[in-house]
Amino acid sequence: MEPDLDALLRSLRVWDPAVTDLPPFDPATAPAEPLPLFTRWFAEAVAAGEPEPHTMSLATADPAGAPDARIVMLHGADADGWSFATHSGSRKGTQLAARPYAALVFYWPRLGRQVRVRGPVTTAPPAEAQADLHARSTGALAAALTGRQSEPLPSLTTLADASATAWAQARRAPDTPAPTWTLYRLLPHEAEFFQGHPRRRHVRLTYRRTGEDGGWERGLLWP
Repeated sequence: MEPDLDALLRSLRVWDPAVTDLPPFDPATAPAEPLPLFTRWFAEAVAAGEPEPHTMSLATADPAGAPDARIVMLHGADADGWSFATHSGSRKGTQLAARPYAALVFYWPRLGRQVRVRGPVTTAPPAEAQADLHARSTGALAAALTGRQSEPLPSLTTLADASATAWAQARRAPDTPAPTWTLYRLLPHEAEFFQGHPRRRHVRLTYRRTGEDGGWERGLLWP
């Protein structure tokens, strides 16, 4: 028997107190810029045992403006932006080449928190992309060396063969370059920090860049 989707949806509870402890958030205590608050929240997500807190949704748009989204991994966040990586010829890579603007969403359900950022995207120098790749695991290098991301795949056997070759290369020569591997940086023009509340009085703190000086203005949104 197929599962009843509607029944499953109705059985779920958001932020069940038995498994979720929603922390308080006073936006008056938030720093003047979003990055220090993101770093603090990220550390708290790690401490809370969030599985894979560094995963995030990446939203882009194709040349016609149709939206697209997928889960990727955060590679870092600093004054230059929030960084992630992919092949330049992948779907997201080609979309970013055509429309270099994107949005990211982090969701940490154990804390009832979301962080959303959006802004223009640039590419890091190739040497930085390769250094970032080679600082990661053997599996990450093998995946990058497998290549052909987003291209049509004839069969899973073809993938298995290509992956086996890539794993062997990654183990044999861990400094092997992956020429199309690209490190992207999203420089936020907007950021939002969402803290859930058990009575649904959610706190939404926004940051917006004010101009060329790189300053930020803060505000609150109705939930």
